[in-house]
Amino acid sequence: MLLIGGGYLSTYVSMMAIPLGYAVTLCDPRPEYVAELEIPGVNVVRTMPDDAVIEMKLDARSAVIALTHDPKLDDFALIEALETRAFYVGAIGSRRNSDARRERLSLFGLRDAALANLRCPVGLYLGGNSPPEIALSIIADVTARRNGIPITELADVRLGKTIAG
Repeated sequence: MLLIGGGYLSTYVSMMAIPLGYAVTLCDPRPEYVAELEIPGVNVVRTMPDDAVIEMKLDARSAVIALTHDPKLDDFALIEALETRAFYVGAIGSRRNSDARRERLSLFGLRDAALANLRCPVGLYLGGNSPPEIALSIIADVTARRNGIPITELADVRLGKTIAG
């Protein structure tokens, strides 16, 4: 699992992922986000995220999750990841920001089939707002997909309707 971006959310995602058997790499080139970051069992790299995606040679057992909210860091890494066989590629953000992200990625020539594989906003809607609750929703979604459990419908209580997952 490649996490893009240091901070509280990536710390909680890492702490939940490791006991579930994920090998976690955290990538963030910003020194202020990784200077004191020490999570047992997590490999920290300080390169640009798109370079990390290329270097890791992602396969069908790989997951990439962009957590920075910064298009300069997230978008190019997502483009690279969506061109691999990674089973999960996702990015944090609101629905509006996710729509804008998809639009930006399409401008870079990303195929519709690749864009369809982007989990954005990332995670299952569980109604949480705190970093641990958001991390739980992310890990639940990634683990369900890793285990081949189809998430075909999610009840979105905020919108009052059922949406395809």
